[in-house]
This record gives sequence, structure tokens and C-alpha cells, in this order.
Amino acid sequence: MKNRKPMVAGNWKMNKTFSEAKELLDALKRELEGIDSVDLVVCPTFVSLPLAKEALAGSNIKVGAQNLHWEESGAYTGEVSAKMLKDYCDYVIIGHSERRAMFGETDETVNKKVFAALAAGLNPIVCVGETLEENEAGETAKVVGRMVREGLKGLTHEQAEQVVIAYEPVWAIGTGKTATPEQANDIHKNVVRPILREMFGQEIGDGMRVLYGGSVKPGNAVELFGQSDIDGGLIGGASLKAEDFVGIVKGAL
Repeated sequence: MKNRKPMVAGNWKMNKTFSEAKELLDALKRELEGIDSVDLVVCPTFVSLPLAKEALAGSNIKVGAQNLHWEESGAYTGEVSAKMLKDYCDYVIIGHSERRAMFGETDETVNKKVFAALAAGLNPIVCVGETLEENEAGETAKVVGRMVREGLKGLTHEQAEQVVIAYEPVWAIGTGKTATPEQANDIHKNVVRPILREMFGQEIGDGMRVLYGGSVKPGNAVELFGQSDIDGGLIGGASLKAEDFVGIVKGAL
């Protein structure tokens, strides 16, 4: 991974009851024990975060949340702040395409959330990606570039080092479709990476991890993660089965 330690993070989305979550966490802890060449993260629902922290204590798997609010507290019914998450998490997903499409998140709110996460000591996993219409119109570089610039706007070089980017073409999330390894790597290498270098300098830009997300499976993980600028994956549906997630992690070794 070109001097960047790979990462595989599982985004459980709105799945798994308490008992189902415990079963999966126990299986992952058992099956992934001893793997230290890949950073491992699981992002369950808010209600399962205390369980995940307890179940994974002492293991090589970190816990992440799927979202946060940018304010520390207040009249924001249904929201959770970074300060609250810090007791349970090391990472937090910000700006996932489902949040943008269904809940009106914008580049501006993503940027606010990034700052809130960093202020609380959380590591943001910032999602960027184009829709099918944008892709077919040849606007991928424009859209992804804007999301990176606006989402990370105002960060210091030191803050940027704590950020992970996840390129997730919206048309490939949960559809069974996926960008070819070469297509995905092209966006990582020729769109995202140059902007990171421009914003934060070559050393930091080259050191920031850029994950791929979008129908990653055990069968395509090795080829995807073997690309020069793909540093692992943000995994959706395949993270809900221990066998699949373990298979993907092994593709990053």
C-alpha cells in the first residue's frame, strides 16, 4: 500500500439487533485475531456502540460511529455529538452518500462535522463520490474534487493527518456494480491524491489513506486493494457477515 497502512472498515448501516451484533462482534474478534498489518474498524449502530466497545476490548479491532452532529449539545432531537461518541469510538463516518441523499447533508455540514470530530479526538472517515448521472455526464472529477476540497476546507496540516477519505461512487453502493480496479484507482490517484497534496503538501497528501467503497467483496478485494492508490475499503453489506468481512480483510494483507 505504498507506505500507507491499509484499513478495512465495516459500515453496518441500520442493521443488527443487540444479540445479532454480539454474535458478529464475537466472530470478528475471534477470526481477525493477530492481524496487525491492517487497521480494522467496525461501525455499528449507535445503540450497539457500548456493546462493541466492551466486546472488542483488548482486540485489534477499533470501533467507529456512522454519523455525528457538529454541536456539542443542544435541542437536536435524535442526534449524537462527537463528545458523546468519544467514550466509545476512535473513528466516525462523515458524509456518506446515504446521509447526503436522504438527510440533506451538504459539503458545508460535512466540513462542520469533520471539525467537531477532530476537536473531540475522533478520526473522521470522510465519504465522497458521484452519482450515476454525474458519472455518465463526465463530471466525476469535478464532483469528487469539490467534495474533497469543501469537506476538508480549513483543516491544518496536522488535522489532515487524522482524516481518512473514502471514495464511494454512489452508483456502486449496494447495487452489485463496482468500478473496475483501474477505474477506482484512477480517481484515487489522479483526482483525490493531487488535491490532498495541493491542500496539505506532498508528504501529508501522500500519507493520507484513501479507501474504496462500493460492492467490495472477498472475490474482488485482492485486485482492488492491490492498486497503487487504494488503501483498503469502507465495506457496507459484506461487513454484515463475518465470513465475507474476514475474506475482504485477508485481501488487504
